[in-house]
Amino acid sequence: MFLFKEKSLFCVLLACFVLILYVSCDKNDTGIVHRLVFNHNGVDRSYILYKPHNLPLNAPLVFVLHGYSGNSEVTNFSYDMNSVADTNGFAVCYPQGTKDNSNTSHWNANLNISTTDDIDFLCSLAKSLQTQHLLDSQRTFSCGMSNGGFMSYTLACEVPHVFRAVASVTGTMSLYDWNNCDSLNPVPILHIHGVDDNIVPIDGTMDTTSGWGGAPKVSDIVNYWAVKNNCTTVDTLFIPQRTTAFYHRNGINNHEVWFYRLNNWGHAWPLPALGVSYNASSVIWEFFSKY
Repeated sequence: MFLFKEKSLFCVLLACFVLILYVSCDKNDTGIVHRLVFNHNGVDRSYILYKPHNLPLNAPLVFVLHGYSGNSEVTNFSYDMNSVADTNGFAVCYPQGTKDNSNTSHWNANLNISTTDDIDFLCSLAKSLQTQHLLDSQRTFSCGMSNGGFMSYTLACEVPHVFRAVASVTGTMSLYDWNNCDSLNPVPILHIHGVDDNIVPIDGTMDTTSGWGGAPKVSDIVNYWAVKNNCTTVDTLFIPQRTTAFYHRNGINNHEVWFYRLNNWGHAWPLPALGVSYNASSVIWEFFSKY
């Protein structure tokens, strides 16, 4: 009898330990951070889901994709997107990329560095979250830093029926996406980029190795999407201290394409703590909230 109880207790403790490994929650004054796992094609993929308290039914969902070699934990804590979600009532998903051929975490934005199908993974995860958490399937968005920005462009090209609009911060389009993005259902685009970025140069001179480079300068990419969305007007605004904003408007279905160009700025997410007068996450939600 003692052995049976001891074995039963061991099984319970083991089950609890496994559960803690796979599912954990952090509560704070504003919302709950869930650390979860989604099995895709037989592979367990981790992600973080942030839900503000009193999140309404059918709320929007925003994906935030980390950069090359990055991770979801740092992204969750670094970009202040959760506080924007608290104020505006949407859920935030921070998925984790897999390792590429050089054992570096990444998103396969139609690149030549892995065979991971991140397009299907992100679509499948989005649909699962929409169903499980009663989120709006028509208002799911993607944004990302650097490689996460590349991946957001890939989603815009490949699955515009899943992601309503996308934003790229210091990313651009991969060579494949630039040459093959022929979707007949264009999505609104926001692009944020520093003039002094030497990782993903704004002038389009990124090395073409592995399919990263090959797209033209960022202003040409923005204009491409403005034309694709049939935008007919453009307004220019200087935002002190360093940003020139270009707003392409009056597109099909009221679509817009925004471009924030930052002088004296490199490969980083704009935040007030770093000397910018705004938080890029707030700008991203301002843009997404139009759709």
